[in-house]
Amino acid sequence: MIMQYFWAFVIGGAICVIGQICFDVFKLTPAHTMTLLVVAGAVVDGVGLYDPLIEFAGAGASVPITSFGNALVHGALQELKLHGWVGVLTGMFEVTSAGISSAIIFSFLAALFFKPKG
Repeated sequence: MIMQYFWAFVIGGAICVIGQICFDVFKLTPAHTMTLLVVAGAVVDGVGLYDPLIEFAGAGASVPITSFGNALVHGALQELKLHGWVGVLTGMFEVTSAGISSAIIFSFLAALFFKPKG
């Protein structure tokens, strides 16, 4: 059990370190860094390595932004098998829609109840 926490921390931390290096060394903007990490997660899932990484690192691989790229590709490939090429378009929305919808709803509620200090 302790080793699961350890590897989740190490892998999740390594993903965050990569993002921080993009900020500090390569002077990328947050938008560029986020895009790079999402695309990296998509590519790693496309070659079939992200699911084994999640099995190994648990939340260390499933919580960072790279997991969103994984979810997009995973959904697209899954629906491709079931519905053909149309599934590529619908699959990525089907898998990620709950998370995106939740983010929109909770952001809206936060904007209603809290005022930023500026």
